[in-house]
Amino acid sequence: MLDSVIFYFFAGIAVISAALMVTRRNAIHSAVFLITTLLATAGIFLQLRAEFLFIAQIILYVGGIMVLFIFVIMLVRLDVPLPQIRSGLQKWIALFVALTVGVEAGVVIFLARKAPGQGLLIPNPAPADKLPPNTEELANSLFRSYLLPFEIASVLLLVAMVGAVVMAKKRTEAP
Repeated sequence: MLDSVIFYFFAGIAVISAALMVTRRNAIHSAVFLITTLLATAGIFLQLRAEFLFIAQIILYVGGIMVLFIFVIMLVRLDVPLPQIRSGLQKWIALFVALTVGVEAGVVIFLARKAPGQGLLIPNPAPADKLPPNTEELANSLFRSYLLPFEIASVLLLVAMVGAVVMAKKRTEAP
């Protein structure tokens, strides 16, 4: 019972703050609501005993990427209005996209109910304290089976970071 209450609490916060994020005109306020959404999602990960995803969500997304978002928002001049191109076609395109997404969601829900097995809703989920330790299993899988791809990805990220610094650095002209 308490698991359901905690889940619905975090899910409600995530949904409400996500809706507020896309409806605010102020970019800083939208970024703060995005941070709230990411923290609520991290709370759901923690409740599901996915400790690694919980920490990664907070450190990477809330701590790192959102700081970059805030810096970019503050550095870009948002007070200068851009010319708006408005046409009657935009409303029809938005309506078409919304209907398409709604139909796709309906088809997924309909097909999930007809699927063999348990469908979307799991009637008897395992209690959280009976689940295996996720972080330990992830570490074993990552550092035994996938060590080489993990190291290759880390080297690629390092090269991309150095390349971004080199490209962003102002070139000084030689005398």
